[in-house]
Amino acid sequence: MNTKPDDSSAPTLVVFCRRPAPGNGKQRIARIIGVDPTFDLATHLLATALEDARTWPGPVIISPAAAADRRWAETLLSTGHRVCPQPDGNLGERINAVDRDARAQPGEHLIYIGSDAPLLDDAYFAQARAALTTHDIVLGTAEDGGVVLMGARVAWPELAPLPWSSADLGAALELLCRQSGLTVKRLPSRYDIDFVEQLPRLHADLCDDRRPARRALREWLAATGYAASG
Repeated sequence: MNTKPDDSSAPTLVVFCRRPAPGNGKQRIARIIGVDPTFDLATHLLATALEDARTWPGPVIISPAAAADRRWAETLLSTGHRVCPQPDGNLGERINAVDRDARAQPGEHLIYIGSDAPLLDDAYFAQARAALTTHDIVLGTAEDGGVVLMGARVAWPELAPLPWSSADLGAALELLCRQSGLTVKRLPSRYDIDFVEQLPRLHADLCDDRRPARRALREWLAATGYAASG
C-alpha cells in the first residue's frame, strides 16, 4: 500500500547515494570489519534513506553516484520518482550539476541528503522544510564538522573549491553562502556513519526508533556484535 503523503508544493528531496557493492565505499570501516560486513552495513544505511524518501511529502529525486546505475536507481522506490545520476567530479561539482538538472524553476526548494545519517527523522525534516520558507539555505550540521543535510531555494554557489570530506566543510559552506549574499539557517547537529567506533552509539540511539529499516539496522548491529554495552 502506498502511504506516501501527496504535497506537490513541498520541497523536493534529493537523495545522493552509491549503489552498495562489496569493496565500494566506507573504506575506513571496511579496513576494520571486512568487505562483506561493510557491504551489509551500506545496504542497511541506504534502506534508511529510502525509508525517508517513501514518506517524504513532496517530490523525490534519487541521484546515484554513477550514470551506469540509473536503471538500478529507477527500481528503488515503488512510487514515482525522478533519477538524476551524478557526473564525475568532486562532491561540490556533482551537487552543482545535479542541482542544475533538478531545479525546474527559480525559487524551487530542494533538500539534499546522503545515505549514511540514519538518525534523521520527520521532525528534523520538518525543521528543514520550515527553514526554507524564511531562509535561502538550510544546513543540517554534522558533529564531525561536515553536513548531514543541505537545502536551498536558490541555485547553490560554486561548491567545487570547498574542503569536502574535512572537518572544515560545514563552516566553509556556510561562509560561502553568506558571502554570496544568501541567508542561512543552521539546524542542530546530527552524526553520520564514517567510523566503526560509532556503531555501538548508533545501536543505542536507535533503541526507540520504530521505523522498519531502522529496526532492521539495529538488529543487524546487535547480530554482528556492535550492540551498545550496558
